[in-house]
Amino acid sequence: MAASSDSTFETVEHDVLVIGAGGAGLRAAIEAAGTGVRVGLITKSLLGKAHTVMAEGGMAAAMGNVDDRDSWRVHFADTMRGGQYLNNWRMAELHAKEAPDRVKELEAWGALFDRTPDGRILQRNFGGHRYPRLAHTGDRTGLEMIRTLQDHGVHQGIDVHMEVTVLTLLKDGDRIAGAFAYDRDRGHFKLFKAPAVVMATGGIGRAYKITSNSWEYTGDGQSLAYHAGAALQDMEFVQFHPTGMIWPPSVRGILVTEGVRGEGGILKNSEGKRFMFDNIPENYKSSTADNPEEGWKYTQGDKNSRRPPELLTRDHVARMINIEVKAGRGSPHGGAFLDIAWIKERLPNAEAHIKRKLPSMYHQFMQLANMDITKQPMEIGPTTHYVMGGVRVDGDTQMTTVPGLFACGEVAAGLHGANRLGGNSLSDLIVFGKRAGEFAAKFAKENPKVTIDPKQAAAAEAAAIAPFARAANADGPYQVQEALQDSMQANVGIVRLQDEMETALATIQGLKKKAANVAVLGNREYNPGWHTALDLPNLLTVSEAITRCAIERKESRGGHFRDDYPEKDPAFGSFNLLITKGTDGEMQLTRQPIPEMPAHLKEVVEENK
Repeated sequence: MAASSDSTFETVEHDVLVIGAGGAGLRAAIEAAGTGVRVGLITKSLLGKAHTVMAEGGMAAAMGNVDDRDSWRVHFADTMRGGQYLNNWRMAELHAKEAPDRVKELEAWGALFDRTPDGRILQRNFGGHRYPRLAHTGDRTGLEMIRTLQDHGVHQGIDVHMEVTVLTLLKDGDRIAGAFAYDRDRGHFKLFKAPAVVMATGGIGRAYKITSNSWEYTGDGQSLAYHAGAALQDMEFVQFHPTGMIWPPSVRGILVTEGVRGEGGILKNSEGKRFMFDNIPENYKSSTADNPEEGWKYTQGDKNSRRPPELLTRDHVARMINIEVKAGRGSPHGGAFLDIAWIKERLPNAEAHIKRKLPSMYHQFMQLANMDITKQPMEIGPTTHYVMGGVRVDGDTQMTTVPGLFACGEVAAGLHGANRLGGNSLSDLIVFGKRAGEFAAKFAKENPKVTIDPKQAAAAEAAAIAPFARAANADGPYQVQEALQDSMQANVGIVRLQDEMETALATIQGLKKKAANVAVLGNREYNPGWHTALDLPNLLTVSEAITRCAIERKESRGGHFRDDYPEKDPAFGSFNLLITKGTDGEMQLTRQPIPEMPAHLKEVVEENK
């Protein structure tokens, strides 16, 4: 690491720069550092504050510890079916094959998983998975992943830069050359020089009003990559998790893990009806329970029983809750009831069982809503949770369309297609985090020299401090952000219509002009208003990409549901939608044909239909 003395900001040099310190970023940094290159790790917040810790249910890996019929072939087929076959099939293949080894690797590094009676890693049921497949640590699996990766990573010689936000990516011609950033406490600027950059910044949830995502999720990685010349893919596919807390208002959107349903939780409307039996898709009828007793047996690991309808894919469950609310059968605050307490009818020690299996959920509701989930149902509703689209990457290497720029985890598109299965996100982080780190290090070794034009950094610095020079009566950043979130929630949410999305697009165009002229008061030290102003371009970029893709896709598929086009259109199943930055600075949308799946993978899909 070297400091520059000929500029107004510090210059730091690495071989591989990883932006984001969640599961994907940490795994990439560990892999790159293991090859002997100099690795820098930037986190917008504090180390350990990664959004990964909010992933509670488990990580999907076909180890067959609970049901020996499971295999990578079944996992691959489940992932492709859940993604409506818009997935990058190569990524789905690699993920299904490599996830078991990555889980065992975590265990070797010190991760503590729940166990079967004979000592193997326990696996639980989850929505869209044919067999019990999620390795878990109670309902704190993401936290255990981060703890393990950080404990292992501290011994790798990684330079960690905490509370640092990247403002722009720097280039040397067509290739990546580093990043320009600032530290959030003092407001000092930093130039990071690196021949390879790994983007691992997570999602876009803060573009919406109701979200399970924490404050860091402002679409930074997607926006930074797009403005650097990378392509965005399938941004219309946003996942609304069916179960987020909705009361009291201070906790609205906080995730209620799918593990609650995996352990036997059932969904009811205000009339006490278990409504998920009302509309089971044809392609799931043969595997879904048609009575409560059979569903209960399945959640307890009975191989001969069919799964309960509460474990259908997340997009379907979210829409079913939305239907009940719109029909006037919702809960008092606009959601539905999730009941795990009912298992007292089947288990004499149900209270202890719930506390042991779902400790975080028990404490979360006791502390935040003053209610005991072992005695009464939870009031829940859909919450913006995950984006399946993101930066387009090569399936094997995770390199984007910009040489030297890699992406992994939620910021990258491809693995999940039109809809992500629960639990695939955590195994995604470690499978493709490893691959991104491996190939970024290889690229840096083969292409070590980069040159940065000082004008790039100077322009970024000038743009960052511009809000301080504007008149105090200009628009404030918080007002612009709130207007954007309200519009996206109302017009590009769970159920979409052409005219509403066109309204959202017009709103975004108006807010882009306001964001370019926002004013902030005070100075650069500890200034959250300034931080919000600098986040706005990212939020607006991803919101526009989501809306444009959603308007273009005139069908309903996976996480994208249009009331004016409620059926799936086969014509839209043969391509991905790409967004690139045109020479005029405007978004360009194109259709990219999906390469034909090789014969051996077609056989896997057919045998698992």
